Amino acid sequence: METSTELLTTNRKALTINLSDAKYGTFAEIGAGQEVARQFFQAGGAAGTVAKTISAYDMKFSDAIYGKTARYVSRERLALMLDHEYQLLIERLDEVRGERSCFFVFADTVAAKSYRGPNEAHGWLGMRFQAEPRTPPSDIILHVRMWDKENILQQQALGIVGANLVYGAFFYLDDQDKFIRSLADNLTVARIEVDMINFAGPLFAHVDNRLMSLKLVEYGLTNAVMFGPKGEVLQPSEILYKKSILVQRGSFRPVTLVNEDMVRCALAQFLQEPEVKGVDVVVLMEITMANLMASGNIDYADFLARVDTLAAMGNNVLISNYLEFYRLISYFRRYTKLMIGVALGINNLLEIFNEKYYENLEGGILESFGRLFKNLIKLYIYPMQKSAYDRYCMSDPGRAAPAVGATDHPLAMDVWINATNLQVEMHLRNLYAHLLENHYLAPIVGFDSKTMGIFSRDVLAKIQRGQDGWEPMVPEKVAALIKERHLFGYKAHTELQTA
Repeated sequence: METSTELLTTNRKALTINLSDAKYGTFAEIGAGQEVARQFFQAGGAAGTVAKTISAYDMKFSDAIYGKTARYVSRERLALMLDHEYQLLIERLDEVRGERSCFFVFADTVAAKSYRGPNEAHGWLGMRFQAEPRTPPSDIILHVRMWDKENILQQQALGIVGANLVYGAFFYLDDQDKFIRSLADNLTVARIEVDMINFAGPLFAHVDNRLMSLKLVEYGLTNAVMFGPKGEVLQPSEILYKKSILVQRGSFRPVTLVNEDMVRCALAQFLQEPEVKGVDVVVLMEITMANLMASGNIDYADFLARVDTLAAMGNNVLISNYLEFYRLISYFRRYTKLMIGVALGINNLLEIFNEKYYENLEGGILESFGRLFKNLIKLYIYPMQKSAYDRYCMSDPGRAAPAVGATDHPLAMDVWINATNLQVEMHLRNLYAHLLENHYLAPIVGFDSKTMGIFSRDVLAKIQRGQDGWEPMVPEKVAALIKERHLFGYKAHTELQTA
């Protein structure tokens, strides 16, 4: 295993592989040229590494070799390429050199910038390889986006990230952190974005792909990753493409009946929107990296606890680095032009109106709102009891002047603060009224008032102190999972008594 901290050039990585007698395999590349294979040929000594290169651009040739798929640039197509080429390697070469070779297949299927017009520049890259001769293979699969404006630059970037993948698979096998960081070696993230990664096979039986995906965001290789209800890693474009989206942002530490009620009510209203009639809707529960890092560092066990409990409720989970909502909406606009709904509480609505988040924009809050509310977007606002709201406003002395004062609000203490009676800062009230009157904001209706006194921080405190009474505050499946897996620091009474 390579242990040097020196940043190796792409040429050096390719040459190191070429000079390693044990590593021998195939490069199969469709789209953007044969840029990865070219790195190995240019480095020298490729005859010791390259068994075959192939590039089947014509659809009939490609289908005849790998079989038909609905989309040519897809995970399904990549899997067929890996299967076919690896099987050929074993059939043709195992007898003659299987005892001394670690066979591998690198494959990619890519759509680079087209001469015919604008298109999505992205690709699937995969590596199937043996760590030792005649052992079962393991896989690493990536999805990348290429951000260079010129086709030739996209090809170059693809060649570099592909070489990084091949090198990392062999030399960073036991250090997935280093492997993930190395994918951007000799590149900038402004050129290549890695927005999905998946490790599979016997070499990675201990690897949790959700943590690996989180590290893509943590290390800046992408700004968002997604997981499905079964805990599987999802590629965002395959889930969000041409769909309407309803997203709820929260800490979900843990997910409570309030979160469940908020998304239920917001979804019911969202589905009644004329623009949503007859279209597919995806519901996402989103956690920001800022929330995960609130204590300074990411607690990976805590992260998995949040994802597991949300998955137990059948939710898709999005982890994003988009603190500002307008950036989150811009991310969704990569994939869909259809309506987007955001379910949020009064506290998050106030954060949207907090001008400190827009100091980096020349147009300040007006520019951010122009981006946020540009096309088919509506915020669904979940209410808060006045007494709870007052506690929220006073919990942080450094908070900007509250929209509703702790003592001077004309409403009684038992009323609901909602989208229609909320008062923002005086100089922003006309802006707020404009958004409300034009239906960019809508109060959530039909909510369950019995859940309104539930706050996740109170539930978490009870769980960690071993107190009774938290179970009715969370969905039944969530309570069972927390107890079964001892999530969020849960300890049963028997454990506390014997501690």
